[in-house]
Amino acid sequence: MPVSQAFTQLDPRIQRYLWSEGWGALREVQELAIPPVLSGNEDVLIAASTASGKTEAAFLPALTRLLRQPDLGLIVYISPLKALINDQFGRLERLCETLEIPVWPWHGDITATSKRKFLQMRCGVLLITPESLEAMLCNRGTSVAALFERTMFFIVDELHAFIGTERGKQLQSQLHRIETVLGHEVPRIALSATLGDMNLAATFLRPDQKWPRKIEQHGK
Repeated sequence: MPVSQAFTQLDPRIQRYLWSEGWGALREVQELAIPPVLSGNEDVLIAASTASGKTEAAFLPALTRLLRQPDLGLIVYISPLKALINDQFGRLERLCETLEIPVWPWHGDITATSKRKFLQMRCGVLLITPESLEAMLCNRGTSVAALFERTMFFIVDELHAFIGTERGKQLQSQLHRIETVLGHEVPRIALSATLGDMNLAATFLRPDQKWPRKIEQHGK
């Protein structure tokens, strides 16, 4: 893999994994997204075509930040579809097993045993739907601070599916409620393949706040 500034910023264990998987180079969207995500102090909106590598553009730097903490933190990945959560679990499982980071899919088909293990550990990568997140907030309202105290990123996939919908309003409310309980903002990373209006998407991601870093790739 040709050495790039973005690549060298990733955790060495992630670098070795990418080498072992035969990556020839980072893709353009990854080169652009890794530095701002890695900073951990701003929202990032990533719009790129399907199979462009935008999922890795978010997770590689986010996982790097997790690995740099003395106590393992939490990444909350929110998807509108159970099938997409299952797909992402398959994509992340091998990498995260190498990094010794647990990955927790959470939806209606996941066993109660797996869910209890997450509730005990509260770290790693949580893959969840808005409906399951809502149930968690309602059923464990007094434990929200403890459940999410180590959250370092919210990653929202298929952002276009939420904009202008009731589910989107639900998601905005959930993120606001969690941050209110925590007493601080958590960086939000949004992923989408189709966004007609980047400004509208930015406003949706963090209403009435400063706009996120926008990374847009066309035609690849």
